[in-house]
Order: sequence, then C-alpha cells, then structure tokens
Amino acid sequence: MGSQEVSTVDWQGKHVTVAGLGVSGIPAARALHERGAIVTVVNDGDDERARAQAAELEALGITVRLGDGATLPPSTELVVTAPGWQPDKPLFLAAAEAGVDIWGDVELAWRLRGTNGREAAPWLAVTGTNGKTTTVRMLASILEAAGLRTAAVGNIGVSLLDAVLGEQEYDVLAVELSSYQLHWAPSLRAHSAAVLNLAPDHLDWHGSMEAYAADKGRVYEGNTVACVYNAADPATEQLVREADVEEGCRAIGFTLGTPGPSQLGVVDGILVDRAFVTNRQKQAQELAEVSDVNPPAPHNIANALAAAALARAFGVEPAAVRDGLRAFRPDAHRIEHVADIGEVAYVDDSKATNTHATEASLAAYDSIVWIAGGLAKGATFDELVTGAAKRLRGVVLMGADRALIREALTRHAPEVPVVDLDRTDTGAMSEAVEHAARLARPGDTVLLAPACASMDMFTNYNKRGEAFADAVRAHAEKSA
Repeated sequence: MGSQEVSTVDWQGKHVTVAGLGVSGIPAARALHERGAIVTVVNDGDDERARAQAAELEALGITVRLGDGATLPPSTELVVTAPGWQPDKPLFLAAAEAGVDIWGDVELAWRLRGTNGREAAPWLAVTGTNGKTTTVRMLASILEAAGLRTAAVGNIGVSLLDAVLGEQEYDVLAVELSSYQLHWAPSLRAHSAAVLNLAPDHLDWHGSMEAYAADKGRVYEGNTVACVYNAADPATEQLVREADVEEGCRAIGFTLGTPGPSQLGVVDGILVDRAFVTNRQKQAQELAEVSDVNPPAPHNIANALAAAALARAFGVEPAAVRDGLRAFRPDAHRIEHVADIGEVAYVDDSKATNTHATEASLAAYDSIVWIAGGLAKGATFDELVTGAAKRLRGVVLMGADRALIREALTRHAPEVPVVDLDRTDTGAMSEAVEHAARLARPGDTVLLAPACASMDMFTNYNKRGEAFADAVRAHAEKSA
C-alpha cells in the first residue's frame, strides 16, 4: 500500500477479537463496533476497573470476556491487540495456527485513516530506544510554527485512533511508535521516518536484539521521501539499507559534527542542513542555533536535528524550524533543571530508566554527583561507568539493584566516593539529595539519572522525579 492510499475493509459482520482493555483496546473495540464488526474483547485481568470498562462496552452490544485472554474466540477473522501483549501469548499462537491476521492499534489506525470522510493526513514517524517523545514533540512544535495543523500522537499518550477518526482535521501527524507497536503494524507506510538510536531494551518481549532492531526498522518500510538515521549509530543506517522504500526516497543522516551531503549537523554552534538544499555538495542552510534547543545537551541536540530533518522532508521552511525549537518545552523529568543552590545545579532526569538514556544524560555535564539505582531489568553497568568515570565527583546509590552499579564503580572508578543507601522506602530520596549536596562543589551538577526502572520504590518515573524535586526544594529551604 502506498503512503497516500487509503485501505478499504468491509467491516460489516466481520468477527474481530480485541486483545486487551485499556487506552488502545477500548477505542479499537468502539471503532470496529461502529463500523458493523462483531467484536469480542478478551482481557487477562478481572478487577473492578476492568469490570467497569467491560460494562460500558457491553452496553453497546460488544462481548467482553474477562480473566481469559488466552483462548481465541470461535469464528475470529482478525485479532487487534494492545501493543504490550507479547507475541508468544497462546491467543496469538492460536491465531497464527488458524491463519488469522494480528494487527496492533497502529495498524488499525493506519487502515481506518481517511474512512470518516476526511482526507488522510500523512505520518512523520519516530522510533528509537531513547528520545522518541522529545523528538516527536519537537517535530510537532516545528510543524505548528510552519502553520500546519498537526498533533503529537501514538505512543505519546494521544490515541492514534482518536487522531485519525476524530473531528479535527490535520495536515500531517507527528507519530511516536514503540517497537511493540511496529511489530504489529505490517502495512504502515510513513511519509518519512526516523530511528534515533538502538540499544538493548525490551529483549524479554522481542526475544533478541536482532528481533528488536528488525521491529524498529519496520518504520522505514515504504517511506516515500526520507529515512532519517543517526550517523553516530551505524545500526540505524543499516536498517535504512535493508528497508524496502518507495523509489526516490532518500537516506538522511544527522550528526553532532559537521554534516556531509544529505546530512544535518552542527557547525560553530549552528544547526545546519546539507540535505534539503539545492546544491548539497556545496551549500548548507542555517536552521537554528544550539542555544535555541532546550536543554542544549548533546543528545537533545541530536533529537532536534532528527525532528528538523523530518520537518524539512515535509517541506518546512528553515525559519519554522528555528521558531518551533525555540517554542518547545521539554516534558517533566527529562533533564529538567530543578534549582541552583550554592552554585550547584540540581537536574531531574528520572526518565533515564536504562543505561543508554543515562549515558546521554551523564555526557551533558562536566562534573557530576550522580544519584542512581532502582530496578536494573537485567542491565549491566560496566560500560556506562567506564564512559562517565572522569565526570563523576561522587555517586549516591539507592534502590533494589544498586549493588550492580556499586560493583561497576568499584571496578572502573574506585577513586570516586560512593554513598550506598541501604533503604528502598520513598523517603530515601531526601537522604540521597542531602548526601549529594555534601559531595557537590560549586560548578557541579547533582543529577538524578537512575539508569534503572522506578517500581521498586515509586509508582513510576514521574513520582521518582517529583520526590527528587521535593527533596531539592526542602534542601534549598534549609540552605537559605
């Protein structure tokens, strides 16, 4: 299916099984029911919330089976799944054996775009291990600055189904896609797409790094204008080489160094474009200054270049790139500056839940007191510590798997003072900040970049970041 073509499916009387209630399952069930499909929703859970959701769907005439997500309902002709359900679930194995297609919410949204009487907006898609949300929001900000009707959608919290079926008309959509979503989206064909980076993540779901990378690479399939890759990450360029794209689609790199032809990069503090100019062998177009990127940390400049490349692929003028980047404000807990106390900066990057994200965060500062630890999710920390050792003034560790980081520090940074907090209650954050403040010197940055998930101590990374900010504010009051 070409990028601008719209799929037509006769849903009337089609037996569709929707796997999973929740943010994707409920809209999918409703949309299919409205189009005449005979919908059965299956869900593993059978708690109070699930029963309330089920009652709403059953009132519409949709069948819901709670506590039984393993069995394929008879007569099923299509399964539409929530993205998090693993491919080896019995339901999917049964569907595959029966020759029944399995779509994710993204695939369904792609198939339903343009079916509500509105013109189907092209998609500019972003995936990668880290930086997806920031890049998609930067991209949306740039597109808005260009006067285009757009939204940041997908894995970012706004349902793609709502975007393609709602009342609002769009000129273009900035779409964040996870590896889970891409796994179940076989016919997706974006206008242009970017893979920001690749590092081991979600390997329990995908089964191997090769399978994870292959699912990320699906975002390039059928691209019509540009496949944007990270010149510092050869694996992303390899995915472009392997992709089956439309004739004329170009490979566009982004780099923090001086760009070559068909790349975007940085020259003397200026973001420049040598890809979407008349003579890319000899010309470069100024897009913005590094200081226009908020915050101007190296990995965030890379995000900005990727967003700019996708926007330029869509025909956006240079001034809109600059204005969009200036207008962008990062989400909370992503290298968020909390306070300056006694010439020490306190920065919340609670979103850095894996080593790849934390590596980028640590690279943004010269002298750091690092607060880290939590649930390691099988990660190892030797490479991370080796790369950051020279920047570390001190380290404060907390959380269930802190010993893994401590051992890596002993091996690779034995001279760095380490405070090991033997507690996993939520109050540990206040103590961590106090210890970090004692280790810090004027000009240092106290950085919460845990390299671990938060669920051993906090509901999510947001709550962890809020606890850090509260602790910093309490420390500021004591220091006043």
